[in-house]
This record gives sequence, C-alpha cells and structure tokens, in this order.
Amino acid sequence: MAAEELHGCKVKIGSAVGFPLGADSTKIKVAQAEDCIFAGADEIDMVADLAAIIEGDAKYLSNQLLAVLKVCRSMRPAVCLKVIIESAALDREQKIFACQIADKCGVDFVKTSTGMNPAGGATIEDVKLMKELAPNCKIKAAGGIRTAKQALEMLDAGADRIGTSSGVEIINEFRTGRLQ
Repeated sequence: MAAEELHGCKVKIGSAVGFPLGADSTKIKVAQAEDCIFAGADEIDMVADLAAIIEGDAKYLSNQLLAVLKVCRSMRPAVCLKVIIESAALDREQKIFACQIADKCGVDFVKTSTGMNPAGGATIEDVKLMKELAPNCKIKAAGGIRTAKQALEMLDAGADRIGTSSGVEIINEFRTGRLQ
C-alpha cells in the first residue's frame, strides 16, 4: 500500500526482514527480502543473526549477508541493504566482528538497532566505532533517538542516517529552535 500511495515521488519505501530478532534462517530472510522488494520496497533492513555474531560464526553470517545482498543487487535499480547488528546487545569484540563482516560483504549500511531490543539503542560510541570499522558502509543510528540534540550528536559521531519514531517532534524542535 505504501509503495502504491508514494509511487512517483522521491520517498523511498523500506521494509524489514528477520525482524525483530534476526533468528530466521537464510532461506527465510532471502524469501522475505524478495517478497518485500516485489511489493515495492526500495530498501531492506535486515536484522543480522545475533547468535552468529555472538558465536563468531563468520561463515554463517557472511553467507547470510551475501545471500540477501545478492537479491538486492539483482534488482533494477539495485535495492539498498542495511544490516542491523543490535550493537547495544554486543560487547566490543562482537561489534568489531559484525562490522568487519558487513564491510567485507559490501552491504550499504550498518545499522545500530531495531529499537526493540531491551539492551538499548544507538550510542555515540557505537556510531563512532561502526564508522571506523566499516569504512565502506554508511551508518544508520537507530533506537532511542528522541530529540534533535540526540540526532545531531549521532550525525556528528558519523551517522549518515537517523532512524527514529520521533521524527515530527525532532523537526518541530529544529523549527522552534528549542533543542533539548
């Protein structure tokens, strides 16, 4: 419905696969990505397999990212792939591992969070680390960003995009000049 309503305008349609836990198999994530794209998605936000990250299973994680990326790249025009790593749920070594795999696979973005994990969302430190470790990827900071000040801090830390459910409030803060 969103794709139909927004057809012909500059707004991109994004859809999530493996949401919210990332525990779906590669086959399921590939099928979800295909379904979303055929329904009109211009961008896919895939939740990475948290267990593979925690276990350090490079082969499984790489194969999964590459399989979904293959679907995205086979489309004309190519579909953007953002990989969500749930950075707040990971230790430093796990974040390094996830970012390096995503960068090596060539995904478009590494994203901090689904915004659903009880461990939390985006932090300035994680955005900086992700920017350093995935230099070929863009960074999307998401999860817990509720003010214009927080959004600006994430952008200053290296985020290329902000994911928030508080977009209207943030824009209103900018308009009124009352940054919180």
